[in-house]
Amino acid sequence: MPIIGNRFGWLKSGLFWRTFFLLAFLITASILAWVTSFRIVERTPRAQQMAAQVISIVTITRAALTHSAPELRRELLFDLASNEGIRIYPLEESDEVGPPPDSELMLVLESNVKARLGSDTKFAGRVNDVAGFWVSFKIDDDEYWLRLDRERIEGVSNIQWLGFGTTALMLSLLGAVFISRLINQPLSRIATATQAIAKGIWPEPLPERGPAEIRDANRSFNQMVADLNRVESDRAVILAGISHDLRTPLARMQLEVEMAHLPDEARLGMQSDLAQMDAIIGQFLEYARPSENMHGASVDLSALLTDCAREAGRQHDVRVQSDIAPNVNVFGHATDLKRIVSNLIENARRYGKAPNSTTAEIDIACRQEGNQAVIEITDSGPGVPEQELERLLRPFTRLDTARGQANGAGLGLAIVDRIVKRHRGAIKLSNKNGGGLRVRVSIPITGALS
Repeated sequence: MPIIGNRFGWLKSGLFWRTFFLLAFLITASILAWVTSFRIVERTPRAQQMAAQVISIVTITRAALTHSAPELRRELLFDLASNEGIRIYPLEESDEVGPPPDSELMLVLESNVKARLGSDTKFAGRVNDVAGFWVSFKIDDDEYWLRLDRERIEGVSNIQWLGFGTTALMLSLLGAVFISRLINQPLSRIATATQAIAKGIWPEPLPERGPAEIRDANRSFNQMVADLNRVESDRAVILAGISHDLRTPLARMQLEVEMAHLPDEARLGMQSDLAQMDAIIGQFLEYARPSENMHGASVDLSALLTDCAREAGRQHDVRVQSDIAPNVNVFGHATDLKRIVSNLIENARRYGKAPNSTTAEIDIACRQEGNQAVIEITDSGPGVPEQELERLLRPFTRLDTARGQANGAGLGLAIVDRIVKRHRGAIKLSNKNGGGLRVRVSIPITGALS
């Protein structure tokens, strides 16, 4: 059952297919109901009409043969056969007779004909291996067969009904496809635009045309996107302005600390605090940097990671192990890609120390999977609660209670997430078995920056 559920999962999730199959089912059921009702309702009137036609043909033919001169009967029979498709044969006891079709229509027809021509009237669907509609009649004491072509009696055949129904069904299904697409397309546009916003890409405005409900929905969505864009721009401007304005008094404080006659311990403490403030301001500026389209180039990701791993290994509180595949190249910005790796390594250095350890053990891996370059950076810290993993990528988020006390503004992973999305990549956080946080970044090998 799970296999069947997975196989038809698209039917449950796809609005287009759900709408199409619902319309197709309703149309098919309607056509079948209409055909069945029509055949039931028109069966008796059609049988009575056919019976009246047979009675008229038999009566007129019998009267013509009865009142015609004997020498003219042969010519009369020839005219009836060639012009009217009516053939007259003498009824013999040795005739091999096949029964007529067994249907409710034939039962009604036989009943009406016998009521007018006599209860001894015989019917056959085949006489002496000759197919047709055969009905008997008498002239004096002689008995004859009157044969009509079966098409004159049967009317519309089942194959013809099937052809009519199939044609109507195909035309109706084409209409169902058109209606389903008409309903699904505006919703699909909104879904695509929403996914683009989730990836940090601002979509083109949705067309404000069509039915009133679609116009209102698209207009509201466009207004929402414009408001979000304006809020994002205002926030970036505020962060950049505050950070820039703080740099001047911060530089003055650094100069005063250098020139002041302070004990070495106090001077080192104040310099450390000022350096920390400067780093936080740098994060503000980086996060506030606009993410407009930028021209990229091919970047040797293997060499970049190797350099970053070497630089990280020089720090006294970091031990790095690397498994970097050679010749992994991506399309992007070397500076931004290095900032991704540096931020992840710094995040692992600050928060990824094992309990009762002063050294952060960091594993750096890089490989190519299909058309994606995959970077994995893993630490040996206490990890992060599963329900908090997604929240770590939000700006100004720190989980000190879970990963140890450290200084920062909570923008490191948010900056990484923004740069990865700018490179049309994806980032995923997970806990390593045995403890530690694993950050997986995948970036297309070729492509364009957003």
